[in-house]
Amino acid sequence: MSITGTTLTRAAAFAAMYAGLAYVAVQFIHPADEIASLSTQPWVNVHILSFTEAVLALVGITGIYLRQVRQFGILGLVSYMMLGFFFILQASFNFAEAFIAPLIAVSAPQLATDFAGLFGRYAAVTDLGALAALPKVGAILYVGGALLFGISIIRARVLSRGAGILMIVAAVITPVAGALLPHALERMAAVPMGLAIAWLGYSLWADLRRNKVDVKLSVDESHIDRAAAV
Repeated sequence: MSITGTTLTRAAAFAAMYAGLAYVAVQFIHPADEIASLSTQPWVNVHILSFTEAVLALVGITGIYLRQVRQFGILGLVSYMMLGFFFILQASFNFAEAFIAPLIAVSAPQLATDFAGLFGRYAAVTDLGALAALPKVGAILYVGGALLFGISIIRARVLSRGAGILMIVAAVITPVAGALLPHALERMAAVPMGLAIAWLGYSLWADLRRNKVDVKLSVDESHIDRAAAV
């Protein structure tokens, strides 16, 4: 099997669709960010799923960006880099939550609790050093990257503008939900983001199919013109 640009674009489209739907699912099954959850299998399973989602989301937005790289311009590049760094950060943190936090839950329960609660809005007792800045850095990359990426999607006019609008809405409501809602409900603000990523993946796949049909029609018309000329 030969690897072509079309194959890679199709893979990126399916990666984005899977990542977006997985991001939605995680919000409904995520255990509480507390010490009692760390040693359970659901905790490990959810964060393995989250790790996979983050990696595939990075693959997906890369394909989405490359499909529109000329139309995206500098704003699109900045938004792609911000979202890309966010998903790298998310993947790294989820890996640690799945495989490292459970190991230290017995010997250093307070450290494990503070680490797992970084994004759960719990006040840390342990001095986490530079790790304490992760929530703010992640929020800037997530909200800013999604907002600019959505704007770039609309401006590019290549993939679904509706998905771009939904991504902007998700970026706007995230800090509002964080300020007004408890953490368990705040998670639901991630649902529109997951749907937007999945929608963009589907739009990329549909665009690929549409272009394939257009190319086939052009080739068929060329053959007809040649036959008529003969």
